[in-house]
Amino acid sequence: MFHKNSDSTAIENRLSNIYRMFEIKNISEVDLTENPVIAQMSQYNHEELLFCNDNETGLKAIIAVHNTVLGPALGGTRVWNYNNEMEALNDVLRLSRGMTYKNSLAGLNLGGGKAVIIGDSRKIKSEALMRRFGKFVNSLGGNYITAEDVGINPQDMVYVNYETQHVVGLPGKSGDPSPVTARGVYMGMKAAAKAQFGTDSLAGRKIAVQGVGHVGEYLVQSLVKEGADVYVTDIYEPTLQRVAKEYGVKVVGLDEIYDVDMDIYAPCALGATVNDETLSRLKCSIISGAANNQLKNEAVHGKMVMDKGIIYAPDFALNAGGVINCYSEVAGLSAEWALAKADDIYGTISEIIKRSQSEQVPTYQIANRMAEERIEQVGKVKLPR
Repeated sequence: MFHKNSDSTAIENRLSNIYRMFEIKNISEVDLTENPVIAQMSQYNHEELLFCNDNETGLKAIIAVHNTVLGPALGGTRVWNYNNEMEALNDVLRLSRGMTYKNSLAGLNLGGGKAVIIGDSRKIKSEALMRRFGKFVNSLGGNYITAEDVGINPQDMVYVNYETQHVVGLPGKSGDPSPVTARGVYMGMKAAAKAQFGTDSLAGRKIAVQGVGHVGEYLVQSLVKEGADVYVTDIYEPTLQRVAKEYGVKVVGLDEIYDVDMDIYAPCALGATVNDETLSRLKCSIISGAANNQLKNEAVHGKMVMDKGIIYAPDFALNAGGVINCYSEVAGLSAEWALAKADDIYGTISEIIKRSQSEQVPTYQIANRMAEERIEQVGKVKLPR
């Protein structure tokens, strides 16, 4: 008779533990809905999510592909010092969905995607980190095309390009998309002013710009040139003081910005700044800025904005100039084409506001509907016959 010794028993126990690690289980519908990642992907119907980690370079990133019906998902990479990973996940999911709508509404043959790198852009970035990130982008096989966003500069994209061809906004090509983004925001703001004030002139209008990074500074430049009375704030004090001195604009505190007696609130930093708390304080007639996902809750705050008589220029329609600039590189079109296409945002915002006022529906719903209609129509064409 065979008798197990202590060594064979220990081996069996270790093997049993290994088998349990790789045990395949049936995942119920309840399990999926309780999973915080799968549940959030399902909420907006995302196609793909890639978590990226590299201990050597310190890279921690998430790439989200929302929808590729119209074409490969294009959207920038931002570097931000999120409080936790779930905050980063929520941001990248919202941003990538916004890119789908933005690209559709702008009439581009692109889907929507986005990437976030977790950390302070002034401390963590290096050639090695950006190249490692480029390898992750390349692993998606062209399903995602990256570009510049908050905390990223053209040189960072050069490093990414060493490892993948799926990147736009490179020096010597379409370059920094910020000027074209700002141009579109400026034109859309003028369209909103025309609807609200009867004239699209911004001369003498009090405009509060929240965030004076790449896009925000270019916007300030255009507003000052037209003669607007501009107030600015930013989390990065050196940039804030430089912009204030260079353009002669007024500096206000990060929280004080919501209490400025203004005509137009222009959020140009992170999203969700239009919420219950800020709407009780904002003294503006128009919300028109470059930030993504400005409404903390579209259904709630989109309606609140309309009920207060404020015209909200939907962010993904307004800030499409950047992706237009990137698309010009993908499609081999000129810089002049990109600027002219950004100017068309005036007409897009005008149409959204017109339909909103006619149908008594919040502007974000009209913009969503217009974007979804195009995706649905093209999706039908691409279905196998």
